[in-house]
Amino acid sequence: MRTAGKPWMLGLGLAASVASTGVSAQAPDTRPVTLVVPIAAGGGVDIIGRQFAAKLSERLDQPWVVENRTGAGGAIGTDTVAKATPDGHTMLLMETSSVLHKWLHRNVPFDVVADFAPVGEIATTPIFLFAGPASPVSDLKGVIAYAKSNPGKLTVGTPGVGTPHHLAATMLNVVAGIDITHVPYKGTAPALGDLLGGQIPLIWSTPNSLMQYIEAGKIKALAVASPNRDAILADVPTVAESGYPGFSVTVWYGMAAPAKTPPDVVARVSAALAEVDQMPDVQQKLTPLGYNLKYFDARQFADTIAADYARYGKVIRDAGIAPD
Repeated sequence: MRTAGKPWMLGLGLAASVASTGVSAQAPDTRPVTLVVPIAAGGGVDIIGRQFAAKLSERLDQPWVVENRTGAGGAIGTDTVAKATPDGHTMLLMETSSVLHKWLHRNVPFDVVADFAPVGEIATTPIFLFAGPASPVSDLKGVIAYAKSNPGKLTVGTPGVGTPHHLAATMLNVVAGIDITHVPYKGTAPALGDLLGGQIPLIWSTPNSLMQYIEAGKIKALAVASPNRDAILADVPTVAESGYPGFSVTVWYGMAAPAKTPPDVVARVSAALAEVDQMPDVQQKLTPLGYNLKYFDARQFADTIAADYARYGKVIRDAGIAPD
């Protein structure tokens, strides 16, 4: 016949069980994560980086702090993450510049394929050629005609050497046989300031931080570098349809960690990215700025990085573009 256990013995057993569980359970990681944005504050990379950092802080119950580490068209901030401790507390807001650095800079201290653990792709956005108040032209054909008649007199701003914007500017010079002087900045915001102030007549930029000036008529979009027109400015022709078939440069955004970051950390953040990408308030805030939000997992993002690294390398070599 079974006898009931003594109450105090049952209490001891329960306490021991709880203690054992407490020892074996892993406490949630609440240490801050630094999200390195390798371009200056105020531009398209910074906008999406800050939006996702704020949402990840909420979803993961862990502070995510944006750090703008600028220079060399994003190469300095990117290299910082490549060399960071792979413990999940340093992440990179990676964009297309990362696969261009090797082809557009002479000395690049990191390998974009080998030195990072891709976490997930979150969005794409087009690049446009914009004209400001000091521009003597109002369309792409006018830009090219003016540049041919006045070689070296036109200037165009970009967020820096090694960015997709720099590649678009250089490719246009090559395919059109013109000489527009490239003026690199430390981000879109300072380039935009000089465009509005009349110091430069043209910039290559994503539309993210420019829409208010476009709507106010202060700047005009002349052409988009994507292979197809973009819905945000659907009346703006592509460079390809303007007489230069095959011209194609776009920007994607994603997150990456240093290589050898634990797979469970990568998976945790990647799952959170997928959730944030679908949040209605995130869609409502970013879509009108030209971000096309679409999540791809770590493996798919790794494929994008490797494919674009090879593709843009071939385009740059075939065009005879020499690194700076």
